[in-house]
Amino acid sequence: MRVNPYGEEPVRLAVRLVDRPPTTGAELARICNDAGMIVDWTVTDQELADTLRFLDEWQALADVVDEQDRARVLNESLATYATHPSLTDHDGGWHLHYRPNGLSLDLVLRSMISVATALHLVTRGMHRLGRCAEPHCTRVFADFTRPGTQRYCSPRCANRDAVRRHRKRAVAPLVE
Repeated sequence: MRVNPYGEEPVRLAVRLVDRPPTTGAELARICNDAGMIVDWTVTDQELADTLRFLDEWQALADVVDEQDRARVLNESLATYATHPSLTDHDGGWHLHYRPNGLSLDLVLRSMISVATALHLVTRGMHRLGRCAEPHCTRVFADFTRPGTQRYCSPRCANRDAVRRHRKRAVAPLVE
């Protein structure tokens, strides 16, 4: 069974890149390779800079609460970075691409992440991209949980916030 390259993994990759941005082209290539992409060329400083600029745009989606506004922003990204789907078998198995061949890494990531985010939000729910609810954390998360109720980027932040709320209740004066 072939996995859709525009499914969950590019969204997870985007979250990873936003939360812990690479500082070199080599690091970006390693992270992409670890995520299952084949990056067998030297990633330039310009590709890294363009990728980081796109990721700033992408993470802003987490701050868009209104579904219509979120759809508008994502549609702009799709119109800019994705093209009509086409069949390809460049790696020995047929699959779809939403981008032309021969693009730089930043343009491949822009297309993959935009399409994958659109698929993620329309199949799982438009609310399934957000910022961590822990007051001191600004990380982005993509909600892949079954019930779609994720509020924190990690169990660590969820626990930290629970402890903070517990301590706040514990020191509150008792009302008689």
